[in-house]
Amino acid sequence: MPANSFLLDGEAIVTNERGLAVFDLIRHKRHGADAVLLAFDLIELDGEDLRRSPIEHRKRKLVKLVRGPHPGIVLNEHYEGDGAIVFKLGCEGIVSKRLGSLYRSGRSQHWLKIKNPAAPAVNREAEEDWGR
Repeated sequence: MPANSFLLDGEAIVTNERGLAVFDLIRHKRHGADAVLLAFDLIELDGEDLRRSPIEHRKRKLVKLVRGPHPGIVLNEHYEGDGAIVFKLGCEGIVSKRLGSLYRSGRSQHWLKIKNPAAPAVNREAEEDWGR
């Protein structure tokens, strides 16, 4: 990777045969070595603290850092527009971050986590993760 040091924010995921992240696969350890880190934010790059930079600035730097194949790390693509299409694709949920927002760990008023009511994981015990 084109950096001496970096700190990512992300989560471990396992995908199904359609390429969709499925929480139950990782939750019940039914994945072998197929789990990857889905990187969705960049907190530090080569000693530069990026937490006070707007999300779009951090995302641009993250794309440059993670572009290309890297074993075990996948870039979480971001989309602008209507989130309904994401649900139609079968995704379990959407995390929406306000443009211009600074990095905050934990819950924040600048981002929303919305579960897909039609996703299988929502109808089971995994709901506690999306429901918080």
